[in-house]
Amino acid sequence: MEEDRPAAAPAPIIGADLSRLSVAEIEARIAELKTEIARLEEALSRKKASLDAANAAFKF
Repeated sequence: MEEDRPAAAPAPIIGADLSRLSVAEIEARIAELKTEIARLEEALSRKKASLDAANAAFKF
């Protein structure tokens, strides 16, 4: 059921004012962003590999 799921934490907004965040909050955001960067790099790697395989299969 939808209402049983906990609400997701809001994603950090790029360029948001950081002056009111504590050191711990900034460190947490950095960790979140590093995790997201790693996830994006992995997805990019998979997409590139798939594209390379497709290009190799259709070369004449």
